[in-house]
Amino acid sequence: MTAVDHLRPDTLLSAERLVQRFKVPEGVLEAVSDVSFDVREGETLGVVGESGCGKSSTGRAVLQLPRPTSGTVWFAGRDLTRATDAELREVRACLQVIFQDPTSALNPRRRVRDVVGEGLVVRGVERAEIGRRVDEALHRVGLDPATAGERRPHEFSGGQCQRIAIARAMVLRPRLIICDEPVASLDVSVQGQVLNLLEGMRAGDGLSLVFISHDLDVVRAISDRVAVMYLGKIVEIGEADSVLRRSRHHYTRTLLDAVPEVDGAGPAAAAASDRRTGEVPSALRPPSGCRFRTRCPYAEARCAAEVPALRRVGEDHHVACHFPAEP
Repeated sequence: MTAVDHLRPDTLLSAERLVQRFKVPEGVLEAVSDVSFDVREGETLGVVGESGCGKSSTGRAVLQLPRPTSGTVWFAGRDLTRATDAELREVRACLQVIFQDPTSALNPRRRVRDVVGEGLVVRGVERAEIGRRVDEALHRVGLDPATAGERRPHEFSGGQCQRIAIARAMVLRPRLIICDEPVASLDVSVQGQVLNLLEGMRAGDGLSLVFISHDLDVVRAISDRVAVMYLGKIVEIGEADSVLRRSRHHYTRTLLDAVPEVDGAGPAAAAASDRRTGEVPSALRPPSGCRFRTRCPYAEARCAAEVPALRRVGEDHHVACHFPAEP
């Protein structure tokens, strides 16, 4: 029996007990603390939480950029944490990333055609095939290969640059893309275009996505399942509708209550005021037990003494809380 025999047959990615620590001037920061999750073939897993909660560090740990402090990452049946650098270079054709700031992620000195095709060059693909696949990728993201391919990234808008970044990822025909806040720097109208583009490619190519964002509305629009992170831990994970409409963790409810209503007031705003009981603790010195307990009005002595484990509270719905809210 192998370490992945317990997984569903359609599981593409499985992160198991990931820990990522960084040395900082103030000490050691544990950005990711005992995080586990799966991503299935053809699905989008949204990862949401406040800034500094460990979302991006989790995505980079999956990519082995840098390698995690401990834990394992299984991708298509292979343990990436034990893979050599050469093996990782081979795998990364199937495991791509799209960053938040498309302008800084694209080399301003190179033509768009060269930027998009760089991964194919590294992999030794023949020149004629590179040209064909670059043209196809640019066309798929709504850019004219004949004109856009000869220009440089600084000649495009932010939304167009993100399309170029998507084309660069898609040209390698990956099985999974980690999207790290890919629409955070874009106007709302452009956000919708990029989300529709990603969703269309996911549906058409059977892609899997890990979609990292602090924006609940964006996560709601694109995700099949959602993982909620707080201070380096997953506190709730499950089917998107269940987590976002029938949340059981008090932190998830705080996030949902913080989303402004059309009139800026109403019951949600009042509930948010009742639930937010303090500032986010330092990630360098997180609270004992449940890390949300210092802000949770429902915390009891057990919450300080015991770290709550993720436990099932519904079909494909798990929560790490000793006293979960009623659905």
